[in-house]
Amino acid sequence: MKLRPENPALTEKRTIHPKMRKEVTGKTLLKPVSNNIKLGGGANIVTKGKWRGYPMFSLTLEERATCPTYCHHWMDCFGNNMAFAHRFVAGPELEAKIQEEVANLAKLYRNFVIRLHILGDFYSQGYVIMWHKLMEKYPGLHVFGYSAHFRTPKITDELMAIRTRFADRWWVRFSFNGESDPTTIFAAKEDYTGPSILCPEQTGDVDNCLGCGICWAAKKTVKFLSH
Repeated sequence: MKLRPENPALTEKRTIHPKMRKEVTGKTLLKPVSNNIKLGGGANIVTKGKWRGYPMFSLTLEERATCPTYCHHWMDCFGNNMAFAHRFVAGPELEAKIQEEVANLAKLYRNFVIRLHILGDFYSQGYVIMWHKLMEKYPGLHVFGYSAHFRTPKITDELMAIRTRFADRWWVRFSFNGESDPTTIFAAKEDYTGPSILCPEQTGDVDNCLGCGICWAAKKTVKFLSH
């Protein structure tokens, strides 16, 4: 669903489903991906690639409220179609709870994966630094996802610093039409014409992300069809 330019969610930088904003208190933030058809489709363990055997968890924040306005999906974010997804409110309480839950996962699993973010993005430099510190502290923590913050001072630099330092474990691609290199990896729109791999889940070549692994292995740009 693409929003009209006059939709207040665009100017107010928020979801069109405000009732699905959730405070952190009493909630589990990092959820198994088994309930997400695209990611897990009933399963929770990576079945292909170098992260095979690792359980995967996901985090969902509020779209637009945490995203740059220049995101190429600002108007047609797939969150527009996700009326029932919980969006956790960003801030200090969220960050404290994430640290607590990552610590618990590190006790349970030697290696595990977190998908950032089903909706939303890295909303501050401090938030990115928190993830940098978690990567330092927990060698079993592996992260993949996407960020539209390719031209955001400080946030972009921090994301690139984590990628440079933890290239084997940190696979956050910038949502931008660009040619990837070892330190800067991209997730492009379908109109991108440079070297790329088309998402196999979208083409039906794999059932879900757990059985693919390209996004956390391919040094080429991964291209996605419009949703």
